[in-house]
Amino acid sequence: MYDIIIIGAGPAGLTAALYARRANKKILILEAKCYGGQIVNVNKIENYPAIASISGFDFATNLYNQVKDLGAEIRYETVLRIEKDKTVITNKNKYTARAIILATGSERKKLKIENEDNLIGKGVSYCATCDGNFYKNKPVAIIGDENDAMEDALYLADLSSKVYFIYSKDNFNNKNINVEELKSKDNVEFIMNSTIERINGTEKLESIDIINNHNEKRNIKISGLFIAVGQEPKNKMFSNLVELDKNGYIISSDGVHTKSKGVYVAGDARVKDLRQLTTAVSDGSIAATTAIKEMN
Repeated sequence: MYDIIIIGAGPAGLTAALYARRANKKILILEAKCYGGQIVNVNKIENYPAIASISGFDFATNLYNQVKDLGAEIRYETVLRIEKDKTVITNKNKYTARAIILATGSERKKLKIENEDNLIGKGVSYCATCDGNFYKNKPVAIIGDENDAMEDALYLADLSSKVYFIYSKDNFNNKNINVEELKSKDNVEFIMNSTIERINGTEKLESIDIINNHNEKRNIKISGLFIAVGQEPKNKMFSNLVELDKNGYIISSDGVHTKSKGVYVAGDARVKDLRQLTTAVSDGSIAATTAIKEMN
């Protein structure tokens, strides 16, 4: 039996593991994909105290290595469900713990249009910093929410020959610090009041059909399409232990406790006003110290 099982190896989960191992607790981190969570997709972090600038990948790797050096155990398995006795069922094993911390974060949403799934990895991507290098000197398009899409577009503009920025509204938030920088890029074309109607290609992405608010259509030939339309949590498998809001985020009265004793929440998986790196690591430290205090 473990003292604490942490589900999710993003900043919140890894920080929880850091605090738990420093308290000499036996822990297990379960992660379905790779360590780091969404932060690995960020080109530059420039709002974390005492660190002027660092890539998301470097930040996540530093934190991961710090936790591993303390003796944390991490296994790459998909959690299927958790029983009320704190038995965690994965696609490979069963584990039990005295306490569980849910730090599952959230995932990128899809456009949910025809041919999208067929071309994932063949031109369609949800991670500009992961896949942008494949499209050096090639035309690409990006569509999505203003903040995420702009950050991705800035990254792509330094790699690709052309970046088509597709946006559903007619203007941007003037407070967005990336707007003017993106507008200064000669290889960026803004396509406003528009959405993607179809993704074309069989073996690989060939083009996209877009349509604007006046029902005018346009075909754009591109090599890569980057989708940044927001995120969604993956918490439904925990609904027997926690309360979820209408969007699937875990409800917590104080930001750490759930409705089940010994089950805690940290990071982007929970209902919160601000989802930032600083709040994720704060959540992780609070969840771990609370779990340790209440199991003693």
